[in-house]
Amino acid sequence: MPASVIRLARVTGRLSLALAAVAALVVVFLTLIALTDGAGSGLAAWSTTVGAGFALALWRARRRAWPARLVPFLPVVVAAALTVTVCIPTVPTDRRHPPALPFVVTQHWNLSTGSRVAVYHYPPADRGARQPVPFVYLNGGPVRGISVLDHRFLQLLARRGYDVYAYEPAGAGRSDLLPMDRYTISRSVRDLGAFVDRLDKGKVDILGFSAGGVVLTRALADPGVAARLHRAIVAEPGPMDGPTARITGHKGRTSARDLAPAMTGPRSTHVPRYAVAFGLMRLGLLSPGTGLIGQTEGDNAFTAADLGTDTASAYCARDAHRIPTEDIARNFSFSPAASLRVQQTISDSPSIAPRLGRSRTPAMLMIAECSSQVRQWATAVLAHDPALGRTQYMPGVGHHMWNGLDDNNDRAAAVVTAFLQDKPAPLPNYPARGDIPAFLRDHK
Repeated sequence: MPASVIRLARVTGRLSLALAAVAALVVVFLTLIALTDGAGSGLAAWSTTVGAGFALALWRARRRAWPARLVPFLPVVVAAALTVTVCIPTVPTDRRHPPALPFVVTQHWNLSTGSRVAVYHYPPADRGARQPVPFVYLNGGPVRGISVLDHRFLQLLARRGYDVYAYEPAGAGRSDLLPMDRYTISRSVRDLGAFVDRLDKGKVDILGFSAGGVVLTRALADPGVAARLHRAIVAEPGPMDGPTARITGHKGRTSARDLAPAMTGPRSTHVPRYAVAFGLMRLGLLSPGTGLIGQTEGDNAFTAADLGTDTASAYCARDAHRIPTEDIARNFSFSPAASLRVQQTISDSPSIAPRLGRSRTPAMLMIAECSSQVRQWATAVLAHDPALGRTQYMPGVGHHMWNGLDDNNDRAAAVVTAFLQDKPAPLPNYPARGDIPAFLRDHK
């Protein structure tokens, strides 16, 4: 065999061993990140990994002559350089509230629960009949700012005579943060009750969308909070409790999830620090209160593009190439850690079905044709809430039913206002409670 081939084989072998050593150190680092829950911004795991790597390199180098004695240290240096990027913040670590919106005043209310939330008020239009009951909107998230697309829908309701209020949950948007262990679904329900008390206008009509629908469903099962509600609309809810969260089933008609062009813009997940942090949190290997990144840093890092296909999944397949911009970059706010924490408390909670079965608040359910939600999440509310007397299956729309496309906002507003005014529904009452088995069997 030619000497050149032998030399190439030796170099290739040594390079492979070096790369394997680097990979092994990175795996050790990630394992320690998980075991230490990212203590000290990851520096505890980093220093332990690098220290162990250098100790092993010293042992391997003890019988070598100079300069070959330095070779075992090269993989350690490379691994140290790669992993230290996970320990260095690349965005501000102090809270950065989104700037004020140009079309609505941001108020801040201190609630009796201790939460300080950002509040938006759209007074009813001067023309036409004004509705006597205030209207409150609970947005999705669970800990996400209200999008501009949602604000436009609220403005439409105000033009139809409703006195509209919305607030961003604690930790979201322009609201103040909570300590991580205080983000719970129970706290969200208490905040709703405290908000209505602070509004001090008697009972309210309320629309809860997605995660907001979960808060509203659980409020209907809480007699103390439900007593403050006049009429309730649960739109495209997530799972209402632990047993529901564990249900696996089909979703609605095909969404645009795998059909829409990829979202553009910066992504935190392209930065090693946040790719590791958010990835390990999503896998359950880091707690929402991890020491790797603080709550404010995570909020500042997360961008709209990080939502990836989740945004596309909120639209029907036929809308894949005309998905509207849901928000502006300066208004977008999402707290991945706090949202995960709230979701965990839902998954860990016992069934609320017995308490929901005692609800007496008139309620309506809205379901999208191309919903990305598991159907049983919605039908569980329908099955267990005896006061839920109307269901509106919204054709031609995905999870985000008021999306500014075609006449979708007007159609959603027509469904909402007809129920709140106790007028005939613009769509058939479907699925009714007795339709649930066939509705699920037919994969509607």
